Amino acid sequence: MEEHNLSVVLLEEYDFEKRFNDQEAIQWMQENWGKSFFFSVLYAAIIFWAQRVMKERKRFELRRPLVLWSLALAVFSIIGAVRTGYYLSNLLLSSGFKQSICDRGFYNGPVSKFWAYAFVLSKVPELGDTLFIVLRKQKLIFLHWYHHITVLLYTWYTYKDTVAGGGWFMTMNYTVHAFMYSYYTLRAAGIQVPRLCAMFITMTQILQMVMGTFVNVLVYRWMQDGTCSSTPENIFWSIVMYSSYLVLFCSFFYNAYMKTPAKSKAE
Repeated sequence: MEEHNLSVVLLEEYDFEKRFNDQEAIQWMQENWGKSFFFSVLYAAIIFWAQRVMKERKRFELRRPLVLWSLALAVFSIIGAVRTGYYLSNLLLSSGFKQSICDRGFYNGPVSKFWAYAFVLSKVPELGDTLFIVLRKQKLIFLHWYHHITVLLYTWYTYKDTVAGGGWFMTMNYTVHAFMYSYYTLRAAGIQVPRLCAMFITMTQILQMVMGTFVNVLVYRWMQDGTCSSTPENIFWSIVMYSSYLVLFCSFFYNAYMKTPAKSKAE
């Protein structure tokens, strides 16, 4: 009986994904993607204003809200990684690597279409990560807020054109975030996590940037014979974004895990 109920639940979730109107979603994004600039400017104004306000104030603990926030994003990312990963793996097995890169069916597949749209919309609430950093008076590095802003702008810009490579970009990001937010949840809950876990997550982020750049190069190459559908402008901005991330994440990895701490003057 329990197995039957579970099957019904899974079937209902699949039906919900299948009923999702991808054409309306794409049309809305084509008409409104420019609003991502508004969200980005508002985000920057709020976090830097909040930093000034918090200079003279005592830090907020916010441990419980942070656990719930990170857990919600972890669960969302895990489900998204499983659902989009299922689509991408089936495509790889049935049609090969080249088709998985050039595929645009990701945006309107029975399951993936919902998770593609959920992915781009999630980049707005994910901006809330930074508020926890500011209100808890932790160090806000350039990589953090630059990454949030540029990902929001690029994902909305890309989704409206349903360009090739999107399936790889989104599945990789869902997967990395599944690990990242799970790690954040454990840390926020006060659970000791080995340093190797943090290193692993940063390494997966670096690998994502390498793979993202590689996918862009392949899309550009296969655009020439009409196999892949994209635009030179999209390829340019994507490579700029991924290349800058690669440099910043490698720098972060070196400074956080490899660089020898400078000796104090007293020593």
